[in-house]
Amino acid sequence: MDALSKRSGVSKSMLSQIERQRANPTVAVVWRLANALGVPLTQLLGSIEPGDSGAIQPVRGPSVPVMRSKDGKCELRVVSPVELAGRFEWYQLIMQPGGVLASEAHTAGTREHLTVVAGRIEVQSGSRQALGTALDTLRYPADVAHRLRNAGRSRAIGLLIVEFRAP
Repeated sequence: MDALSKRSGVSKSMLSQIERQRANPTVAVVWRLANALGVPLTQLLGSIEPGDSGAIQPVRGPSVPVMRSKDGKCELRVVSPVELAGRFEWYQLIMQPGGVLASEAHTAGTREHLTVVAGRIEVQSGSRQALGTALDTLRYPADVAHRLRNAGRSRAIGLLIVEFRAP
């Protein structure tokens, strides 16, 4: 674990949490781990079909990688292209009532932008919190521990963009 932490730049604490399924790594973290292990990220997240860069490239629902929260009530569908990992990532977030998606701090300067499509989602970033409802966008630091919680009685849906900035 020590060697992987040094090669990847991912803390031993984060590696341990991922191993015990207590943390959901971002695509950027998975990318760093894949590089450190010499495994192509596309092998982990699905293949990228080569083709005409000017063509419309549909990504069909069943081929989209899905991550689930520890409580099983939150689903993150990775909709960003693999080649943007570590710069931008975006997800479709589906939260069942009572669902919580907790995350340790990402790299320094990271921010998240959550647009609530349906329902009510509460964001806590560090010691601050705010509630978003349909069509609200909440922007917050993600370089501190943060969590998203479905604050309603029905399913909540959001679009989440993670923006990695150089410190």
